[in-house]
Amino acid sequence: MENLQSAVDTLVHSSNTLFILIGAVMVLAMHAGFAFLEVGTVRQKNQVNALSKILSDFAVSTLAYFFIGYWISYGVTFLQPAAVLSADHGYGLVKFFFLLTFAAAIPAIISGGIAERARFVPQLCATALIVAFIYPFFEGMIWNGNYGLQARLAARFGAPFHDFAGSVVVHAMGGWLALAAVLLLGPRNGRYRDGRLVAFAPSSIPFLALGSWILIVGWFGFNVMSAQTLQGVSGLVAVNSLMAMVGGTVAALIVGRNDPGFLHNGPLAGLVAVCAGSDLMHPVGALVTGAIAGALFVWCFTAAQVKWRIDDVLGVWPLHGLCGVWGGIACGIFGSTALGGLGGVSLISQLIGTALGVVVALAGGFAVYGSIKALHGLRLSQEQEYYGADLSLHKIGAVSQD
Repeated sequence: MENLQSAVDTLVHSSNTLFILIGAVMVLAMHAGFAFLEVGTVRQKNQVNALSKILSDFAVSTLAYFFIGYWISYGVTFLQPAAVLSADHGYGLVKFFFLLTFAAAIPAIISGGIAERARFVPQLCATALIVAFIYPFFEGMIWNGNYGLQARLAARFGAPFHDFAGSVVVHAMGGWLALAAVLLLGPRNGRYRDGRLVAFAPSSIPFLALGSWILIVGWFGFNVMSAQTLQGVSGLVAVNSLMAMVGGTVAALIVGRNDPGFLHNGPLAGLVAVCAGSDLMHPVGALVTGAIAGALFVWCFTAAQVKWRIDDVLGVWPLHGLCGVWGGIACGIFGSTALGGLGGVSLISQLIGTALGVVVALAGGFAVYGSIKALHGLRLSQEQEYYGADLSLHKIGAVSQD
């Protein structure tokens, strides 16, 4: 019986390790989606810079999270013998890998907002500070119960703040951090002339669409594998993600009047919004959540660019920041049993947790980017911006005419 139990334990640990490793690789692949979404949206003279930022940010994020961030979030350090780290088939290591890909999504989100005018090295410094300190502070508070917030919400309102796959912890955090950076940078040169918006057309709709599709596929690893064990996996999460994606697509298609940029960001808006409650909602609730997110993105992106003059290149604040906030709230609405959900969620807790995420992100964003702006500067010179970040920073263009 002891040998049988040992064999079962081995099978469970190895299966869970493989399961979460597959999830980590799928979310890692999403960073290619972030890269190509930005490459297709920016002007051609900034395509190399977009690709370079995403890969460099991921490398810096890994170092910051491995040595500092993961310890702040979960109290785990990897400065131990390999024999200790490899226990249970190294499940603890691949869990770090999986959660790292979430943490690294924060600078990848920010990258799209500050594109075409941000300096390269200062952004890498901001990435290190955000992934080492700002993001882990909120992540640990929500997903590890640090500082007692979740316990107090559960005692006071009957349920803690629920964010299954990161509508607020990852996406809203990234979107509101990006807003702070965008406001401190200011609009691109020539974006507004005589009080009117000047259109900067995307350089490549095919690349933009490719980035969107890579993100869509990887998102099923992002959401489904957030269970982190085979025992916890649920087909409900997969179908809810699918329905929210479709809802966001259809809404963006209609509200965006067939615009391909809106069309390919619509499914991403729906997926951002469903992350929080994908394990609780009824599929119809997920469909409605995604549809509202798709329309919200189109409306708010347009208003931000035209009315509020916020030059957020990829619209990461509407897409991740506002749709992430909607996702946190929608979890409290459509996750309730009254609307077909599984229950165990409090709307008041969702409102408090979501608002706290916005406050932490904005405060952290202004602190990090404001400090770097004061000490070293954030923005390219007018000449560098005119010639493009590719030639100015990387000394090579995206294409060669030879």
